[in-house]
Parts: sequence; structure tokens; C-alpha cells
Amino acid sequence: MKPKIIALGIIKALAIVAGVVLLFWILYKIKAIFLYIGIAAVISLIGRPVILFLKNKLKFNKTLAAFITLLKVIAVFAGLLWIFVPIIVEESQNISEIDFEGVKTDLNELNIQASDYLGVEQIDIIEAIKRTEYVRNFDTELVPSFIDIFFGNLGGAVVGFFSVMFISFFLLKDETMVVQTVTAFAREENELRFVKVFNKTKELLSRYFLGLTFQMLVLTVFYSVLLLFFDIKNVLAIAMICAFLNVVPYLGPIIGYVVMILVITSNNLGADFSSQLLPQLVYLSIGYAIVQLFDNLITQPVIFGKSVRSHPLEIFLSILIGGFIFGVVGMILAVPTYTVIKVVSKEFFSEYKIVKRLTQNL
Repeated sequence: MKPKIIALGIIKALAIVAGVVLLFWILYKIKAIFLYIGIAAVISLIGRPVILFLKNKLKFNKTLAAFITLLKVIAVFAGLLWIFVPIIVEESQNISEIDFEGVKTDLNELNIQASDYLGVEQIDIIEAIKRTEYVRNFDTELVPSFIDIFFGNLGGAVVGFFSVMFISFFLLKDETMVVQTVTAFAREENELRFVKVFNKTKELLSRYFLGLTFQMLVLTVFYSVLLLFFDIKNVLAIAMICAFLNVVPYLGPIIGYVVMILVITSNNLGADFSSQLLPQLVYLSIGYAIVQLFDNLITQPVIFGKSVRSHPLEIFLSILIGGFIFGVVGMILAVPTYTVIKVVSKEFFSEYKIVKRLTQNL
């Protein structure tokens, strides 16, 4: 009898392990669906003020309000495509016509002039780039795979777009559906607390993503005005790219600054370094610094502080921790994740002093 019980126990344990492995395999295979749901959730959070206005102020029914809100999202997306696609086509044509030997000569000439003007030893730019760790460790297979993802998988992109729109519509239309899904994991005595956590999280994250969108719009305007002084083509597109990069905390503004420097430099190939290029780079640096100061001292405190009701030091530390653990993705998701943790902690662990202190503004 005892060997039979042991054998049944082993079989049961193996079945559990096999079930867990199968579950993770299925989750891995459908990971794209989680991405669709995540994007749809962000869209629904950004569109929440619009749908509330349509339902409460204009007395639209839920279906019509969700449909109009989604049309606005599609219109914005179509507007971005209308701006960027012609620019991408134009730049692709320009790149195909570039005389790379001439560009190399111009870069080396700029390098010689800069070295002489600054009084430093001449640096071979091409060789310096080749010696960097990122270039030496760069996997050339990444380029074909990157192109395949974005240009070779058009069918998948179309399916993804319509999937996101479909999910977004129902998230906007029927909020109770999500609430019912959340409370399905709660005990009956805790359902009300789960609903409170969900509603509070939804409110804070909606304000956060809306504020983030407003921040990108403000930066796009400032960057566009800054770049207009340098007689550059496609100013709006470059400004929007740099503003979008700003979503990555701390690292994004640096990358945006490098992008602008590269644009200015490429626009002045063959120009004299000391009399033409250097003054433009100085003016760009001053203007970019002013924009960043405005963003850091005014825009970001309003967005991060008031939208998620957290102290700037809390935000800084959460972003830093997210970056150390999960890299760039962790930095981007740090603030929303920290907000959810605070809301959950306030509802379920409010008896602890540190939780009371951190969540007193929620």
C-alpha cells in the first residue's frame, strides 16, 4: 500500500510540474497578446477623460462615447503616420544618393579643424567608433531581424493594430468588465477593497499617462522652435522623435541631445568648424539646456508629483531601482508600477507606519 501511495504522489508531483511548464510555455507563446492588452490599457487610460466628458457632459451612451474616443485615437495615429511616412520615404531616397566617401572626407576635415581649434590630439573618428564596446559586440543579425519585425511582418502589424483597437474599444465601453475580472481573484469579503484599489489606480495612471502625453506635446513645441533657428528640414518630425525619447527618464534627454547634434552636424558637412559649426552647436546646447530646465523644474514636477501624488525623491529612486533591475524598460515602467504598489499597500497594509507615511497623499 505504501509504495502505491508514494507512486501516486510522484505522479501527482510530475503532473503539477508538467502543468506549470505547459502554462509558462502557453504564456510565452501568447506574449504578444499581453503586449496588445497593455497598449490597449494605456489607450483606455489616456482616453478616459474624453469618454467621461462625452458620457457625463454630453450625455452620450457608452457605445457611442467609446466609438468617438477610439476614432480620436485613430485620427492621432493616422496624423503621426501622415507626418512620418513621407519623411521616412524622403530620407531613404536621400540616403541612397549619399556620397559616403565625401561624407567621410567631410567628417575627417571637421575632426581636424575641431582638434586644431580645441588644441587636442587629433582623433580618428571612424576608428574610435569601431573600437567602442557597443560596435565590437554588435550582432549583425540584429539588423535583418529588426527590419523583418518592422517591415517584413506587415500582416502581423495589421493584426496587432486591429487587436489593440478592438480591446481598447471594450475597455473604454465597459469598465465593469475589468472590475469583474479583478474581483474574480478576490475573496468575497475583500471585493470592495479590490474595487477601491482598481478605481484609485485607474484614476492615478490615467492622469499620469495624460500628463506624459502633454509633456511630449510641450517638448515637441519647444524643440521645434529651437530647431527652426538652424534651417533644418523636417523640424517637426525630429522634434517629435526627441520628445518621444524623453519618455525614457534621464537617458532619453541625453539621446535626444545627441540626435540633435548629429542632425546639426550632418546639415553642416563641409562647413568651417570654428566659424560655422561650433557656434551652432553652442546655441543648440544653450537652447536644449533651457528646455530641459523648464521640463525638469516645471513640467515634470506637475506630471509626476500631482498626477501620481508622489514626492520627486520617491520618483527618482523608483526610476533608479527600475533601471538597475530591468534596464530601460524598468525605467519607463517604474512610475506606473510604483503607483500601483502604493495604492495596494495603502488599502491592504495601512497598519504599517512606513506605508502610512508614503501613502498619506493618496
